[in-house]
Amino acid sequence: MHEDEPKAIALRGWQIPASRLLHRVLAYPFNLRAHFRMRSRADTAATATRQLEPPERSASSQQGEDAILRDIFFRIGPGRRFFVEFGVEDGSVCNTSLLAARYGWSGLYIEADPQDAQKLRQRWADRSDIVVFAEFVTAENIAGLFADAGVPTEPDLLSIDIDGNDYWVWKALAEYRPRVVVIEYNAAYPPPRRWIMAYNPAHRWDRTTYFGASLSALADLGAQLGYALIGTESHGLNAFFLRRDILSESGFAELSPEQAYRPPRYGLLGLPFPLGRGPSAGDA
Repeated sequence: MHEDEPKAIALRGWQIPASRLLHRVLAYPFNLRAHFRMRSRADTAATATRQLEPPERSASSQQGEDAILRDIFFRIGPGRRFFVEFGVEDGSVCNTSLLAARYGWSGLYIEADPQDAQKLRQRWADRSDIVVFAEFVTAENIAGLFADAGVPTEPDLLSIDIDGNDYWVWKALAEYRPRVVVIEYNAAYPPPRRWIMAYNPAHRWDRTTYFGASLSALADLGAQLGYALIGTESHGLNAFFLRRDILSESGFAELSPEQAYRPPRYGLLGLPFPLGRGPSAGDA
């Protein structure tokens, strides 16, 4: 993935005590360019819905999430460079690998499958600042896992993709205030429908559309927790939220679920439904 050096410097956190001032200086030309691009379009509302599209070039994520996150953190600054991601399998394809490998971020990975968790540990064996837990995440245990791992109350990034209780787990983390949240949404229910999977701590995804929550439901939860929806990636699988107190300095516009929604495109063929059997969202 090509990147310019000022952006790389900002994301690695080479910013000493004057970090916020230096970051703003580095980010200014890019934010100014984005501002004038927005103003030059006749339909600014339509432009806002595409505000996450330009940087969507994947290095190690499924749908370009890592490039989107790189752009977000370039705008708001890397902070202490700490992430939490769960539902990552063996870590070969995930949202935070780029931040950890290229920019030196530290963090916590949680993976339910013991074999995948072991592969994660091997992948980051030379990094004492990256912790891997082999745990099945539930709304009941997630806060305890964060405490055991020493997760700060304001991590920079939280990425949730567990194909089931995502809504309930985010809700259970109300005492934590990550600056950015990436969470999978169920595009089988387009806005304004508010659908949430009934909580089931033993749920495992059966590759149907019975999982998670609709974008409108997640936007409501985000608003309750103090977050603004700023977009989704082009495959209609993950939504991006920014903590409201840093929204104005980011240059991103808050979007409604109707503006941000993308229909689902599963797999290499971009199918509008996952290939699985069992109950679908429409059956629930």
